[in-house]
Amino acid sequence: MSGHSKWATIKHKKGALDAKRGKLFSKLSKEISVAAKQGNDPDTNPRLRLALSKAKEANMPSDNVDRAVKKGTGELPGVIYEETTYEGYGAGGVAIIVDALTDNKNRTSSEIRTIFTKLNGNMAGQGSVSWMFAKKGCFLIPKAGIDEEKLMSLVLDSGAEDMKTDDEHNFEVIASVKDFEKIKEALVKANIKCEQAEITNLPNSYIKLELSPARQVLGLIEALEDHDDVQNVYANFDIPDEIMQKIENET
Repeated sequence: MSGHSKWATIKHKKGALDAKRGKLFSKLSKEISVAAKQGNDPDTNPRLRLALSKAKEANMPSDNVDRAVKKGTGELPGVIYEETTYEGYGAGGVAIIVDALTDNKNRTSSEIRTIFTKLNGNMAGQGSVSWMFAKKGCFLIPKAGIDEEKLMSLVLDSGAEDMKTDDEHNFEVIASVKDFEKIKEALVKANIKCEQAEITNLPNSYIKLELSPARQVLGLIEALEDHDDVQNVYANFDIPDEIMQKIENET
């Protein structure tokens, strides 16, 4: 079990997102508002287009979406959010990047530092771990009913850099940020559904974890993701399937 994208899949299966739907909508609203500052037309604003797509996938009410857009464009009063990134390490030397949107950087920085400290991690300076990651487009596509060769031909012709098949349940398609939308459109036209489609930070290499540090790292990531200001968490852990199964059975 390696990579943050697989971790996201675990959360889907465990229903964690459904259990935190209110918090999810709040985070999506922040992202939509910040994206809308760059323009309220999704056809010319890729960040807004992606944020709206995520809101649709989460079944976020259209009224919530409209309010978030209008707050971003200034049509409605709203809080001004700043984008900030934190870097640090978890158990076993796992590198972690945290993206946040906050209206109070000092408060958020202090709270994120506390989470790291309490859960066997430590904050690091800017640039300490970001060099270990590359910003990419990532798609998780369920294998059921999909012809591997046809899918590979489709995504490679659309600009994908790689398609991984080693996951039991999903194909993982990796692409540059500039080709993300092109590949997404090609998948939609071919009626191929994605478990996940996002712009993300992919690790250049992974750290394999034993049971104890694996528990600690996953606990740290969950706590960070649960923070109201945190939008995304990325980490370069690799947890063997048998260890991941033990952890899942404990919950």
